[in-house]
Amino acid sequence: MSETLDRYRVSTRRSAELALLIGSWLIGIFAWILVDASTGKSSLGGWTTLISSGVLLLVVHAVVRWQAPYADPILLPCVAALNLLGLAMIHRLDAASAQRAAANGTPQPTPDVYAQLTWMLIGLIAFIIVLSIVSDHRRLQRLTFISGFVGIILLFLPLLPGLGSTVNGARLWINVLGFTFQPGELAKVALTIFFAGFLVGRRHSLALVSTKIYGIGVPRIKDVGPLLVVWFTALLVLILERDLGTSLLLFGLFTVMLYVATGRRSWVVIGAILLIIGGALAYHAFGHVHTRFDVWLHPFADANGEGFQIVQSLYGLANGGIFGTGWGQGYPQLVPFAKTDFITSALGEELGLMGLIAIFLLFAIVVERGARAAVATRDAFGNLLAIGLTTVLGLQTFIVVGGVTRLVPLTGLTTPFLSYGGSSLVANYVIIALLIRISNAARAPELSNLDIALRSDLESS
Repeated sequence: MSETLDRYRVSTRRSAELALLIGSWLIGIFAWILVDASTGKSSLGGWTTLISSGVLLLVVHAVVRWQAPYADPILLPCVAALNLLGLAMIHRLDAASAQRAAANGTPQPTPDVYAQLTWMLIGLIAFIIVLSIVSDHRRLQRLTFISGFVGIILLFLPLLPGLGSTVNGARLWINVLGFTFQPGELAKVALTIFFAGFLVGRRHSLALVSTKIYGIGVPRIKDVGPLLVVWFTALLVLILERDLGTSLLLFGLFTVMLYVATGRRSWVVIGAILLIIGGALAYHAFGHVHTRFDVWLHPFADANGEGFQIVQSLYGLANGGIFGTGWGQGYPQLVPFAKTDFITSALGEELGLMGLIAIFLLFAIVVERGARAAVATRDAFGNLLAIGLTTVLGLQTFIVVGGVTRLVPLTGLTTPFLSYGGSSLVANYVIIALLIRISNAARAPELSNLDIALRSDLESS
């Protein structure tokens, strides 16, 4: 009888997830200790931070074991490792700010790492809430148009007078009860749900071909409308909020999901053409876009002015070389906004090319596991939703890293899980919760009614 029962037992691999989570936490502790050793300081608050993060991850693991026992066991440990490495680098930059303040005789700044730990707590709570409420990802399809409406509201909420605020030229934040939040981060999640639901119902009509040009099927003119609407919305974000990053991410997300839904290469070609047209219009019409392109193409032409940030980033990466200067041994604080936009550059200087490759591999694993969940899921909506959520993480990482390394123009986006910033961290943990829910549905055993009855009889006997 035990052999018969073993047929119905599917390994959940939750123990493997727990072991990987402990390993990720130990990596974070090791990085933190190296930072403290380089500065010669160690505080009770630091160890409290490390212990608190470990306890939070154990609680989340217990919730996953309870709510999604068949979920992918690698997703959560990978993002935990990225989050903890980000905390260690923010702590290292806090130490540099404290040293600079002591040298200049100015008051000691408040460490940002504790605020980031608070946002990590909020993000993990949001993870637990989403995983508990969304018991079946297919129910989200009923909220397709509601999600679209909410996404648009969140996207343009900072434009409201008295609520939105402008920081570094971009109007992306809102102030509520003294707290600053970027609603566009949650808008990405809501709009991904909308795109998935919208494309599921129209993928067959969007896949129709009216003619072929050089072997590539061209869709009907009336079917190009949804892509033009998203293109125009992305331009509005760029014009009204001066946010090149979100504009590029939004359009790229819809283009990828449209290609996955229809399987037509023509949508990628049309999307690329619209992207080039939009980029050319923005370059000639808006000064801030013109400046970003000029800095991208000729950063050393104004190395002490507009190009200072990217030039310092390139110098930092060059200083790190292959193996890096070591935690606390470099000068990442010389790069403006090192904790947010340029934390990849800071990590590259102190961990070197090899360290960056390891970090990029973690991102690649997250993208691969998300794509695997999309392929394995049994419904079209779950497939598109998983692909969309994975694209958000992968495309955002590419845009940020490309900007730091001068592969693409700077956009102002933050590196997922690594950068300082609560809005992005919370939204990204919501994305991981949805991916874990989808992967649980994809990996769970699918039993027939006869199998269920037989298993019940065997267990009762």
